[in-house]
Amino acid sequence: MRMSFRSLIPNISILFAFAATLAIAQSRIPRTADGKPDLNGIWQAMNTANWDLQAHEAQSGLVVALGAVGAEPGGAGVVEGREIPYLPAAAAQRRKNYENRLTADPEVKCYLPGVPRATYMPYPFQIFQNPKAVTIAYEYDSAYRNIFLKDPGPAPADSWMGKSVGRWEGDTLVVDVTDLDKRSWLDRAGDFHSDALHVVERYTLTSPNVIDYQATIEDPKVFSRPWKINMPLYRHVEKNARLVEFKCVEFVEELLYGPYRKKRANGAE
Repeated sequence: MRMSFRSLIPNISILFAFAATLAIAQSRIPRTADGKPDLNGIWQAMNTANWDLQAHEAQSGLVVALGAVGAEPGGAGVVEGREIPYLPAAAAQRRKNYENRLTADPEVKCYLPGVPRATYMPYPFQIFQNPKAVTIAYEYDSAYRNIFLKDPGPAPADSWMGKSVGRWEGDTLVVDVTDLDKRSWLDRAGDFHSDALHVVERYTLTSPNVIDYQATIEDPKVFSRPWKINMPLYRHVEKNARLVEFKCVEFVEELLYGPYRKKRANGAE
């Protein structure tokens, strides 16, 4: 069946309208002096990915005495394809992690969250950007990450926040993250990784106050294939927005070191 040119006009009009809208949106994106999208500011994910990356229902918390205050919120999930592709043995470990999450989750002990988890914890973070450097300061546990724009070479050792090397692909900041400590988790549901974890993040400013955040996660020891998460990050626009201190080490001192406290002979502390 042949289509007349006149029948194509509505579709062509839609394409032109979309292109015009996209061009207007791009023109409104703030840029730095070197023409790159300006990511400077305080950002935060507004979802429940830190509880569980995959779709999940609301449920009672592990500390029943807290009632609704300690309940876990539901969420639609941020995993493309909905399910994380675990290898069989790793899936069993994930279930074990979930069962022991009250004590096994590194977040409980105030350990640094790692990447990508630092991005979607329920705390804001601040991006500092100039033509020569990009750094991210996180409110949680005063975590900090330097994104090298030139690869400094091999990391001396694995670390909680890993080594981040960034580059610009058009208007997208692409960050290659390696050398991550295998003890970090991806969420509170027990999703985990090994020392072979490789994360590629993509930060794309889609409007003045929204970043499209994507992360490709690869770990052949744990997952059968690479997989992705995707979510928007929102800029804090309230007056005098800033990070506040959340030095959680003092909140876990009793949990971690209480059993080792010296006691007097009569049992008094």
